[in-house]
Amino acid sequence: GSAPRMRRLHELGFAVLGIDYRGFGRSEGSALPSEAMAYEDARAAWDWLKRDAEKTGAPEAGAVRRFVFGHSLGGAIAVDLAAQVEDDASGLIVEGSFTSLRELLATFKWGWLPVGPLLTQRFEAAARIAQVRAPVLVVHGSDDHLVPPTLGRALYERAPGRKRFLLVEGGSHHDSSARGLDEYRVAVRELFGVAAVE
Repeated sequence: GSAPRMRRLHELGFAVLGIDYRGFGRSEGSALPSEAMAYEDARAAWDWLKRDAEKTGAPEAGAVRRFVFGHSLGGAIAVDLAAQVEDDASGLIVEGSFTSLRELLATFKWGWLPVGPLLTQRFEAAARIAQVRAPVLVVHGSDDHLVPPTLGRALYERAPGRKRFLLVEGGSHHDSSARGLDEYRVAVRELFGVAAVE
């Protein structure tokens, strides 16, 4: 389902390693997905990518720039990974994501129900983004009816360093990268120095 988004990242100048977390997509394992397992899987993919680069004779450590990307729930996982790997990440891109699962649920029509104490999976991206040292790009669609743009903006506000917020006019939860591709291209070039090879 994320293949079109990955192709757009290619158009922006990135090579992409996409993974399915345990319990999602075509991943193996019968366990129900959990926050802890998703964080572990993201870190395992990051570590594998680093080992693979070293094994294939990629340039010295530090010469290969790696970025963390996450969409929707994956945005919270990406924030956690970027906080874990600190100086090893060249940038973080979060698209259509939120500050925390509790705050997201509060925006739903039944959000007045006191479900906070019952949540075991919290995905506290706003708390973790304060530990991210890499530049941060937060992208959100103005017409995202699943995750309100106010949550994307609030996540952006909590990022401590170099950062940029891109609100894609008319973008939904699923098509902001397509609808705002030209704006996206400018943002990744200006913030990260990444540009597609013409």
